[in-house]
Amino acid sequence: MKLSARIAAPAAALVLAGLTATACAPQTSDTGAKGDEKTGTLRVWLFQEVGNKPKEKVVDAAVADFEKAHKGAEVEVEYIPVDTRAQRIKAAFNDPKSAPDLIEYGNTDTAGYVKDGGLADVSAEFDAWDEAKDTDPTAKQSVTVDGKIYGAPLFVGVRALYYRTDVFKELGIEAPKTQAELISTAKKIHKKKPDLYGLAVGGAYTYGAMPFIWAAGGELADESGGTYKAAINSDKARKGIEAYTSLFGDDNCPAAKCAAMGGNATVTAFASGKAAMAIGGDFSHAAVEAGSVKGKYAVVPLPGVAEGSVAPAFAGGNNIGVLKSSPHRTLAVDLMKSLTGKQTQTKMFDAMGFLPTYTDVRDAAAKKEPFVEPFVKTLGAGARFVPASPGWGQIDSSLILPTMFQEIVSGRKDVAGAADDAAKKMDAAFTDAG
Repeated sequence: MKLSARIAAPAAALVLAGLTATACAPQTSDTGAKGDEKTGTLRVWLFQEVGNKPKEKVVDAAVADFEKAHKGAEVEVEYIPVDTRAQRIKAAFNDPKSAPDLIEYGNTDTAGYVKDGGLADVSAEFDAWDEAKDTDPTAKQSVTVDGKIYGAPLFVGVRALYYRTDVFKELGIEAPKTQAELISTAKKIHKKKPDLYGLAVGGAYTYGAMPFIWAAGGELADESGGTYKAAINSDKARKGIEAYTSLFGDDNCPAAKCAAMGGNATVTAFASGKAAMAIGGDFSHAAVEAGSVKGKYAVVPLPGVAEGSVAPAFAGGNNIGVLKSSPHRTLAVDLMKSLTGKQTQTKMFDAMGFLPTYTDVRDAAAKKEPFVEPFVKTLGAGARFVPASPGWGQIDSSLILPTMFQEIVSGRKDVAGAADDAAKKMDAAFTDAG
């Protein structure tokens, strides 16, 4: 067996859910491979994590199994920095001869990569794969564009509500069971403990705000015949925007401090003891455990509007896809299965804490590690995904939604005006994307 080649790359932090930079290459004229070689070297690009060794160990095991089962095939793995992936993948799509056979990619990049002609349609192989039947529907959606499948989910990430058990006990309050209780509880805590944000929120925290929009029955966009039109300014969506932005102000999280905060900043505020609550991901667990609140917090699903309901969470995560230009189509699909199969995802959870995309594997993980349970419940209640349009990359990178939130919390625009402006910008992005 040939050991996987690891080409050194600078360590880069991976935001496990909701990658914001999108690699959008120009439309390629012909990236189709010629032939389907059954031997040779397959090249794989995976994201380099902070603390990458555990991931490498899991990947090495999967590669060893693959090479044992496929005589004459060898695998080289390169770990690439997330923050420069856009340029690397753009170049690969436009120069098939130097491109890898498989790539790891953020699930919000799927539609853009499909439009660029870079990913192979693996629908037939995925549907015939026995393990795939247990894939979480939302995770499957993240590799699906126009009914066709362009890869396999590697892991999924969702957010839930972290709260300070010591603060709640001291004030004699319980974890909120509705969205209205969440808002009133946040303001009650800040009033009694002015040095704490009741609930840390951020004007640049798009994925923390989305559950409020979805819980109110709103949508980011509506789809018809493969075409998307913004719905962020609908009555229901505006109700969710109003609920989220009501948390900015001197009675909870002052706009002057919180309008510019993103997801990492809100989690940091909680972990460092500056907030009584925060919306954080399963992937935030290690950071919170390393903070001053260790042993003094718990996690529950973010409550929805009705008592007992769960606010729909954004389903982030990463996928593994086969490039259309790969000259090893059959081998590459088999390697994709090895890297994303149940055995590998189980090991990846143990090594990195990445939530599995298979419902049965995830349930087993929740029994093994109690901190996973509220995130599994959140997924079970029905997580959501961004519009499967290549225009989403432009919407995300142009900060259209953060700008909308910030305009509202600063008082420059009311909810209706800011939402209407955001909808116009979103529609322009959808139109430009085709």
